[in-house]
Amino acid sequence: MSELRTSLPDTGPALALALSLARAQATMVRRLDQVLGAYHGISFGDFMLLNSLARAPGGRMRRVDLAERQGLTASGVTRTLLPLEKIGLIERQQDPRDARVAYAAITASGRELLQHATPAAELCSQDLLRNCPSEQYASLTEAMTIISGLPSISLGSAS
Repeated sequence: MSELRTSLPDTGPALALALSLARAQATMVRRLDQVLGAYHGISFGDFMLLNSLARAPGGRMRRVDLAERQGLTASGVTRTLLPLEKIGLIERQQDPRDARVAYAAITASGRELLQHATPAAELCSQDLLRNCPSEQYASLTEAMTIISGLPSISLGSAS
């Protein structure tokens, strides 16, 4: 039995880049999930949420803003935050002036875990990027920021 093969159009440079980015993202998330899960009991997604909260003014963000920052839906961020609330890494806060507004805030335990997990995430990231010249990091970060349409990620210390 012979396979019926159809001719596919050539992959253009934009699609080739998108496919490469998707493969790189999947590889990075898988490795960071393994490292952070094994040593700190959190996923890379959890790490990203804690990192965003720790760097936000007052250590808190409206859930809708956190969802946008993480590329999640509002219900997706709520589902992601629930286990972190249960183990005391984040807490829910209501806006005293507007009961309709809910914040997610990092707790002291969440900050402590993030402080311990960040060096492991950094080492894993360095290993993943070992074949990429470090002088290209800034331009690649800028390109990813442009693609995401979100403000760049702060590289300084958490507030």
